[in-house]
Amino acid sequence: MVRLKFEDRLVIFAGECVFFVEKLPKTQAGYYYADQLLRASGSSALHYGEAQGTNTVKDFIYKVSGSLKELKECIMILKILTHINYGSTDSRTKLASEALELSRIAARMILNKKAGKN
Repeated sequence: MVRLKFEDRLVIFAGECVFFVEKLPKTQAGYYYADQLLRASGSSALHYGEAQGTNTVKDFIYKVSGSLKELKECIMILKILTHINYGSTDSRTKLASEALELSRIAARMILNKKAGKN
């Protein structure tokens, strides 16, 4: 089994969110939450990409914290979409599970950097 890098998982997650929102109902709520999910999932990957180019631990923590914030937003959006039953249940569940796992990884990275671990 090939283990994907965190960066690759963020990119795949953002891409899967694109596929998911394309199938949401074409309603005001559908457009709103589609836009929110697209922005948050894409931003989580972009923040991590920026973190890769930082020169200090403080900057790295700041950028990964931004990624974590966006992932938590994705989790909340997916909970709302579940409540209103928008989108495929299977896709929502998979996306929510991946967002939660990615957020846990990001949080662990932050804690490790704060503790002086690589």
